[in-house]
Amino acid sequence: MSWLYLLLAGLLEIGWPVGLKLAQVSESRWTGIAMAVGFMTASGFFLWLAQRHIPIGTAYAIWTGIGAAGTFLVGVMFFGDSTSLMRYAGVMLIIAGVVTLKLAH
Repeated sequence: MSWLYLLLAGLLEIGWPVGLKLAQVSESRWTGIAMAVGFMTASGFFLWLAQRHIPIGTAYAIWTGIGAAGTFLVGVMFFGDSTSLMRYAGVMLIIAGVVTLKLAH
């Protein structure tokens, strides 16, 4: 169950940078900030649950890896962030690191 909590925490981790991005526009500033705080809280809670049975270093690295890769993809798909082969290679290295940590546990 801890790995499911960690996966959920990582997916929720994607929400707070998106909220901060939305907060850059004055019309959605407070909604974006509220969204960021809500996702931070939920993500942190599920990370806390996961850390009961997963070592802190492993949990944190996987949590941030899921968040970083997911936020990159959201940025590219919905916010027009630039792409390049090197950027995709970097994200693939993050994903490979997350998979390696899971397999080594």
